[in-house]
Amino acid sequence: MSSSPHWVADPAVLRTHLAAATARVAVDTEFIRERTYWPQLSLVQVAIELPGAQEPEILLLDMLAEGMSAALAPLLSDRSVLKIMHSASEDLVALRQSCGAVPDPLFDTQIAASLAGVGAGLGYQRLVQELLGVAVDKGETRSDWMKRPLSDSQLRYAADDVRHLFAVHDALDARLQSLGRAEWLAEDCARMIDAARRDEIERWPHLSLRSAQFLDVDGQRRLLRLLRWRELQARRSDRPRSWVLDNDLAATLARDPLPDLAALERLLDAHPKAPRKLATSIHDALKTPLDDEAEAPAPRTSERDRKALRRLQDAVAARSAELGMPDGSLASRRWLETLLDGEDWPGMLSGWRRAQLEPVLAPLLDIGSEPAAPL
Repeated sequence: MSSSPHWVADPAVLRTHLAAATARVAVDTEFIRERTYWPQLSLVQVAIELPGAQEPEILLLDMLAEGMSAALAPLLSDRSVLKIMHSASEDLVALRQSCGAVPDPLFDTQIAASLAGVGAGLGYQRLVQELLGVAVDKGETRSDWMKRPLSDSQLRYAADDVRHLFAVHDALDARLQSLGRAEWLAEDCARMIDAARRDEIERWPHLSLRSAQFLDVDGQRRLLRLLRWRELQARRSDRPRSWVLDNDLAATLARDPLPDLAALERLLDAHPKAPRKLATSIHDALKTPLDDEAEAPAPRTSERDRKALRRLQDAVAARSAELGMPDGSLASRRWLETLLDGEDWPGMLSGWRRAQLEPVLAPLLDIGSEPAAPL
């Protein structure tokens, strides 16, 4: 029978427990993000290995208690302690916002499973079942983690999210070592940590909206201005992007130039959920050119674009099969589109991925397509 977790709501008690941490800990978080832009961190689960113990000590940290974030931050920043997490990208944001620190170094078991050929994008429960043959309860996936006290079911679920991470780490690390890919994982995790720290706004958010392809060049620039404005407004007000301005209304506002503020207000009045109080700010955003908007790539919509992307995707799929890696592990569609847009192996496509893909993609990039015309 599994040992019971410790509920910790006192920073002094947390510091005492963390003093026993050795070379690695397992970490997970529970947060709410339905009504806010920033995740509201409620709970942090930490598993600590104790000498001679068969099972790890599991701490359930009440992050709503005063002083807990400051007490946890030193562990997150301690580079002598490896933090094992699963699918950590959103957890990193939650921890950075609450604790002012990002877990470093990091071993992300979801990324490790992909690089080891186990599967791409596997959830924690499925990965534990696949590697350890252990069934993990999924019952509290959509729980309200902000309420207090948490139920026994919630506490068990939270504890199980870190209970098996050490065994999963051992299994995946052994596979990566045998494949010579441990450094690949370290590189990917380091990039994730760096991205969480920098917290940069997406440069070309219009490219992810299908509606952008139906706009002319000027309309696409107006849409880009609106989406950049929306991002900053959502961050400042701590509200979800769609609550500030939904995608459909953004595309409608960008489609045709509006002669004045009164015309914009009339258009907003026709949409029940439109942010009419922000009309002046929206009007200014629409009318104010961005310094870099002339550099923005246009959405790729032509048949030639689609064929060029398909050639790259087929080449990546073939290389993935040669490496015994699941499809999609080497390069996503969006990453490949950045190459077609003329970027020089950016972000996640740099480092080991470039070494694996450049020999097969470079000829296709040279002869298959030209960068899309900027807006």
